[in-house]
Amino acid sequence: MSHVASEHNYIAVEGVIGVGKTTFAGMLAEALDAETLNEEVFENPYLVDYYRNRKRYAFTCQLNFLLSRFQQQQQLLTRDLFAQRIVADYVYAKDAIFASVTLSDRELALYNRIAPMLASEVPKPDLVIYLQASTAVLLNRIKKRNLPFERPIDSDYIQMLNQAYDYFFFNYTDTPLLVVKTDDIDFVNNPEHFDDLIDQLQKPIVGKKYYSPSGDLAQI
Repeated sequence: MSHVASEHNYIAVEGVIGVGKTTFAGMLAEALDAETLNEEVFENPYLVDYYRNRKRYAFTCQLNFLLSRFQQQQQLLTRDLFAQRIVADYVYAKDAIFASVTLSDRELALYNRIAPMLASEVPKPDLVIYLQASTAVLLNRIKKRNLPFERPIDSDYIQMLNQAYDYFFFNYTDTPLLVVKTDDIDFVNNPEHFDDLIDQLQKPIVGKKYYSPSGDLAQI
């Protein structure tokens, strides 16, 4: 797939828990002959505790993610992004999304003193792909993958994240953005769905574009 827009050397895939961003990022990296950069989720020692008691462990879990993501992004600065394409299954800015919905006011105030100092040292992707899905679809996908630590996740939590993600990406202007509605898309079992999206990456993406399974595309 070397004919995909050459300026997309660093692509980041985002979406709410359960949308399938890691699976899609891996497929996209393979199609583009790119390296993958996967978020270190399971390495967070506070994650299980967080899902059991979100209020108590939100700050320690969030701070661990912030530092982990920052360290990963710092490694990108030492690599030649023009020599090897990279597909990441997250954007660094997602940290602030989670912080805004999980932390108390006092915790968020402290977080907001730390995070901006790190953000200035983080490279920006050439393109962000936001995989969007309804809360019901996300919950169904989470249930199907049946990860033990995700079982406490409820619809209120996913709805809260969904609204926060939608708000963030509705106002997102840092990089070109492709928003993909995935409720009726099955990238894994339907190769045509994946190929259709790859086709969109062959076209210039300036600003924000929306893609749906019917192939409708809008740019604003």
